[in-house]
Amino acid sequence: MNLPFLLARRYFISPKSTNAINVIAGVSVVGMMVGTMALILVLSVFNGFEDLVISLYNSFNPDLKIEAKQGKTFTADAQKLQQLRQIKGVKAVSAVLEENALLRYHDNDVIGRLKGVDSSFLSVSAMDSTIVDGSFLLEKDSINFAVVGLGIQALLGVNVNNQFARLEVYVPQRAGKVSVTTAENAFRREIIYPIGVYAIQQDFDAKYTLVPLRFMQQILEYPSSEVSALEVSVQKGYAVADVQAALQTALGKDFRIMDRYQQDEFLYKIMRTEKWAVYLILTFILIIAAFNIVGSLSMLVIEKQHDLGILKAMGASSSFIQRIFFYEGLLLSLVGAAIGMILAVLICWAQQHYKLLSLNGDTFLIDAYPVSMRTGDFVLISLTVVAIALVAAYLPARRAAMSAVLLQKE
Repeated sequence: MNLPFLLARRYFISPKSTNAINVIAGVSVVGMMVGTMALILVLSVFNGFEDLVISLYNSFNPDLKIEAKQGKTFTADAQKLQQLRQIKGVKAVSAVLEENALLRYHDNDVIGRLKGVDSSFLSVSAMDSTIVDGSFLLEKDSINFAVVGLGIQALLGVNVNNQFARLEVYVPQRAGKVSVTTAENAFRREIIYPIGVYAIQQDFDAKYTLVPLRFMQQILEYPSSEVSALEVSVQKGYAVADVQAALQTALGKDFRIMDRYQQDEFLYKIMRTEKWAVYLILTFILIIAAFNIVGSLSMLVIEKQHDLGILKAMGASSSFIQRIFFYEGLLLSLVGAAIGMILAVLICWAQQHYKLLSLNGDTFLIDAYPVSMRTGDFVLISLTVVAIALVAAYLPARRAAMSAVLLQKE
């Protein structure tokens, strides 16, 4: 039987003779409850938005992307592609060729980035699921088609239902001198028909236009084996890191192989920095709330001076008395934190199923705040609360032990 804990539990449950102590004790429990609940809710919302952004980016970015460390392009013939496809864990390999270009539609023009892709592109991305108008089609009966982003469509006024409207593509000539009097000869011009519009995220929608790889190689005057990158999808059941290492071994040190995190490293770092900054701010608020525990226990020590004298007369040691108030402080902290966690889980569950807080407007991809509860966050928050509770409970408990020593001397 843990007698100090039983006494601490009795002090925690029973009303105090001084009403102010009851109020402060209640405030301390509520403070820990609200602080813990806020930590879980805010981090869960950050997780939800992070998952949303990652899912949007993953529909465009492949599992792995291969680029040359030097130069804009490299040679990837059919033999090399077949060699890469035979590596264990590789599901598909798609060749792409990217370049900046001037796009003109009627009297509107914009500078964007053309991305030429081959027939395996949909095996390494989920672009067909992002189509909001028209269809995903790049070639049919020797006719080239383009799939533009929602931002490009808005800037150019593209109407994919107008089969006679053409998209003009201009890229600089690779060879030859530029004449000042005939500057238009410095550009190659090709015609392509817009057939679909995709919507992912503004960074992509206002930048990329997807075209056939053969069209890109033709307008850039590149051979059929010249590409700027290879995009790889990984089979289920295989670790991306293992496939990445195998590809690096097969290709050598002249190539850079990037996973999804490395492809958008800056974005991921920004999201994680924001999340941990909010965690530190809310933890600081939780620490401030813990001061109520110190005040409540300090007043309780003063009120229980008579009880302390009786315990000392019965032979209780100073450490025994210290443990009583230490457990009392832990109860005040952990009970509040436990209630806060339970309420946070219920609110997150309700938000996931009933969308309590909605996002107003038609410009959002979702209609309610996304939440995602993660075990790691609960473990971290639990450790944070326990650490704060230990410090908050120790200080007044130590004072109680010192008071017991003074009573014994008297």
